[in-house]
Amino acid sequence: MDRFLRAAEQMRLADYVAFASDRKRRLLDAFWQGVARGLGIMVGFSVLGAAVLFILQDLAKRNLPGISNFVAQVVALVQLRLQ
Repeated sequence: MDRFLRAAEQMRLADYVAFASDRKRRLLDAFWQGVARGLGIMVGFSVLGAAVLFILQDLAKRNLPGISNFVAQVVALVQLRLQ
């Protein structure tokens, strides 16, 4: 029994039970997790989108036959949409 109590103390079982039983605290925790996830997705998508646009602009500057016309149209549409 003493071994079980030491293991429960090391796992911080009392803290977890207090957290799990407090509905307001769980909702607040879930809210902040959602905010952090949303911000992470927003920043990640912005960085990825900027990288894709940078690559497309570089491809358009290289004047590759066939690809450069398509890329130039895509870049022009995106820049028009951003203004």
